[in-house]
Amino acid sequence: MGDETSPEWMNKGDNAWQLMAATMVGMQTIPGLVILYGSMVSRSWAINSAFMALYAFSAVFVCWASWAYRMSFGEEWVFFLGKPAVALDEKFLLGKSFLGAFPTATMVFFQGVFAAITLVLIGGSLLGRMNFRAWMLFVPLWLTFSYTITAFSIWSPNGWLFKLGVIDFAGGLVIHVSAGVAGITAAFWVGPRSEKEREAFASNNMIVALGGAGLVWMGWSGFNGGAPLAVNTLASLAILNTHVCAATSIVTWLVLDSLCFGKPTMFGAIQGLITGLVCITPAAGVVQGWTAILMGLFSGSVPWYTLMVLHKKLKFLNKIDDPMAIFHTHAITGILGGILTGLFAVPKLCRLFYGVPDWKKYTGLFYGLKNGLAHAGLTQLGIQLEATIFVVVFNVISTTVICLVVRSIVPLRVDDEDALQVGGDKSMHGEEAFALWCSHQDKDTKFENVKQNKVYDTKDFSSSIDESSTKKASSEVQMV
Repeated sequence: MGDETSPEWMNKGDNAWQLMAATMVGMQTIPGLVILYGSMVSRSWAINSAFMALYAFSAVFVCWASWAYRMSFGEEWVFFLGKPAVALDEKFLLGKSFLGAFPTATMVFFQGVFAAITLVLIGGSLLGRMNFRAWMLFVPLWLTFSYTITAFSIWSPNGWLFKLGVIDFAGGLVIHVSAGVAGITAAFWVGPRSEKEREAFASNNMIVALGGAGLVWMGWSGFNGGAPLAVNTLASLAILNTHVCAATSIVTWLVLDSLCFGKPTMFGAIQGLITGLVCITPAAGVVQGWTAILMGLFSGSVPWYTLMVLHKKLKFLNKIDDPMAIFHTHAITGILGGILTGLFAVPKLCRLFYGVPDWKKYTGLFYGLKNGLAHAGLTQLGIQLEATIFVVVFNVISTTVICLVVRSIVPLRVDDEDALQVGGDKSMHGEEAFALWCSHQDKDTKFENVKQNKVYDTKDFSSSIDESSTKKASSEVQMV
């Protein structure tokens, strides 16, 4: 029964699921992407890479509650943006959300983790050379002047693309295309890592990286499953389609790696996983299960070709340094997913998701051709393309302006010589990720005891160090 803390308009099941789904999306970033970024880079940049993700998540939430949420989902200010206002007042937060049967506080949290992960994804294109102070300025500026406009246009009921009828189930355009395009644009302005840094940028721990990727994968149940804003059949369908597409994409990527390069790789598996998750996102709850497999085949092959083959042939892409391949795994794949949504969206599922009686407004082209509604299908595909072009062009322009503004205040990149000599973590944060590590130089394995500032060369243990010294050295290593 309803009471003051549980009003009659609130569905407890829906509210519980939205809070859980939001937490799962948050865990994709903290700790998912923190672990993935921190372990996929060289050891001298591990802290900086993980720290960029942690800072972005924190800064976004401060800005989100202070003004950005209502710019994205509040009262219309102009046709592409809501009025800036705080989302901190008790009366506002405990009232019914503009969508769903739960409080506005739940919606603020749910949409906030989506905004946060978008900025963290952009950071993946900038690892290994961006000045952290520049990143501290970039995050709130990009959230305020780029993300809010895209989110309002596509997701807010008052947005111009929403009214037009674009289908973006859980953020293929708002999050992934935006992050991929903004990432490569920012990477252009920041510039590439030094040649020496790029050559020595191997992962410091691929097993830990796989653990981070696993958190991202499982967290996607909340990412796509929370999009219907209710515990219903569409949420179940979206979650199943998400995992089917991701698994198919991994297998496809590994098969191509094996056929073309002779061996499957862990790096390839992680990239195939990400592309599968991204591709299904705009369509997860509005396509059939067999379509999820088909989209997995596309997401495991098209981005594979652009990353592994086409990227090396295009001089423009070669000049832009994108360490985590965010452009291919998010921009290219997000665009692919948006187009496939325009082809395979099921009119009935779209009607259930958007709650509209007009079946012709959300009709995939192939279903339009099947049902004698070819014009509706072509219109829908055109809307998908129009929205994609808007997101791409707008993010190129907005990110460029923001980078130039930040550059006028602080340098966009860390000093290369300083970073090469002491490492990115030491030069910017004065910290090290690993107190003890193995380095391979001239085929000699060395164990460095950082605390004692001593180096023991294993090849000399038997010949030049007596038994007592060996025991002492071994005990010091074990202590560390």
